[in-house]
Amino acid sequence: MSAARSNTHAQAVDAAIELFTRKGYEQTTVEDIADAAQISRATFFRRFRSKEDVVFADHELLLDAVVVLLGETRPAARGVTPEELENVDPYVEVCKAARLVFDHHVGQRETSVARHRLLQDVPALRDRELVTTHRYERAFTSYLRDTLPADTRHSTASVAFAASVVAVHNAILRRWLRDPDQDLRPELEEAFADLRRAARNPAGPTTEPATASTSPAPARTAGAESGVGTAGTESTADRAALAAASTAPTRRVVVTVLDGDADPDEVARAVRDALGA
Repeated sequence: MSAARSNTHAQAVDAAIELFTRKGYEQTTVEDIADAAQISRATFFRRFRSKEDVVFADHELLLDAVVVLLGETRPAARGVTPEELENVDPYVEVCKAARLVFDHHVGQRETSVARHRLLQDVPALRDRELVTTHRYERAFTSYLRDTLPADTRHSTASVAFAASVVAVHNAILRRWLRDPDQDLRPELEEAFADLRRAARNPAGPTTEPATASTSPAPARTAGAESGVGTAGTESTADRAALAAASTAPTRRVVVTVLDGDADPDEVARAVRDALGA
């Protein structure tokens, strides 16, 4: 991921975020970004279709990295023996992929925090933010349906776990974005462990296998942004996601609070995040 986000890509993304923060999103032109990144206008458009694309450009690389990481333990992966696949825990692999995203955000602190503020200030970017969140969820769900045992892969288990991992990741990441001096990785790992316990035994708590570890390589030093597709303000749904991560009930009553003028997408998102938790 760090190698992929280099040179022209990194220059354009970092320059764009800095300009959007300093001048404003609407006031910044493609020419401004190209000049600041020391690239031509044509080069900008070969890599990004619009100003909006450059805001979310790191997510494209992150999604590719997630797909590659998960692909290494899919049943069709080349060079992986059946014996090795038997030792793969799909829930752990999904948490590793989400942790990769978290480490990416932390690895480029200034850009991450600036992008987070930008997405709060520019309503026009929020639809794209929601679409990106769904892409991560789809990648996780697709992987789980390929790798979970046959009796569970086509159930709602894969959808629920994918959504809950994204919701918990985003809730903790938002807290870090508001105070990037804190180290929330241990809390993230514990929350993921709670989700795995709940997924393995929905009727009650169970013991996390000693071999299950979600920690990949240490945080990268380049690349970062706003979340697994999201960087809005923390909501009741986010808090519900974190609270639900430590329990495993078979049925839940979900309560979420929104402003009276919330649009249908905001309502659907809040309910989805709370149920996904």
